Amino acid sequence: MGHAHAHHHQDHERGHEHGHDHAHGPGHSHAPKDFGHAFAIGIGLNSVFVVVEATFGFLYGSMALVADAGHNLSDVLALLLAWGATVAAKRPPSDTFTYGFKSSTILAALANALLLAIAIGAILFETFHRLFEPVEPQGTVMVVVAGIGIAINAGTAMLFMRGQDDLNIRGAYLHMAADALVSVGVVVAGFAILITGLWWIDPVVSLAIVGMIAWGTWGLAKDSLRMSLLAVPASIDVGEVRRHLAGLEGVETVHDLHIWPMSTTETALTAHLVMPGEPCSDAFLREISDSLRSRFGINHATIQIERGTENDPCGAGC
Repeated sequence: MGHAHAHHHQDHERGHEHGHDHAHGPGHSHAPKDFGHAFAIGIGLNSVFVVVEATFGFLYGSMALVADAGHNLSDVLALLLAWGATVAAKRPPSDTFTYGFKSSTILAALANALLLAIAIGAILFETFHRLFEPVEPQGTVMVVVAGIGIAINAGTAMLFMRGQDDLNIRGAYLHMAADALVSVGVVVAGFAILITGLWWIDPVVSLAIVGMIAWGTWGLAKDSLRMSLLAVPASIDVGEVRRHLAGLEGVETVHDLHIWPMSTTETALTAHLVMPGEPCSDAFLREISDSLRSRFGINHATIQIERGTENDPCGAGC
């Protein structure tokens, strides 16, 4: 069962009463799901594969394999960051970090975007180097090694399929699913080289892989940066939330409405509701909390009730 706290004090300067209401509905605890085994398996398999793929790529002159290995390495680091953030997000609040470490999941997503950008630069450098100093790649090696990569990346992605409601976990899933598709591209390039004997197919495929990584990186960077700047989550319409609160019985005005992400899975809200009538009840606060959670996915709502006066009809600070 949820809980609500209401504290009222007399504002002597303004001469009217304020109610500070902090309402949390059922399910107030939103700890991330436990994906520890999935992370451990995914990191282990992909770490081994990165070493194998990079080794064969350099030995047999395949920049498509090296590019794919670079992307896989960035994904291993991404899985490590996502795992660390998930563990940190479960730590309880303290006097210093009163929200705990929930926002670490946002920082992990931003760091992952930076890692991918670095990987893109490194792959581009080596690819252009090979364009001017070509080395004939081995199509058979490309097909075999990348084929193994398809199985490993697709298998790892499957481990995170059930966590799509968590942006941090969804990011890990999308990374690995994209890797599986990239490995498919390397296999296709290998077959094309075997059939045509054209060496330039390998760096061209490498550039295409970089393009795919860059596309995914841009989306990740944009979303994580927005969350880092405490932007309203894209799934929430602020105007709709304001109209919902203003339409509650007894509410005359809504102001100082703020909505921001606490983590990749939790959203917080604060708002001042001007209610000139009788002070609201705990049941009313629970109703607000429940409706915000069910309609908008807002887990933490802090509501301040203001009565308003003739001189200040819309409440303090309007």
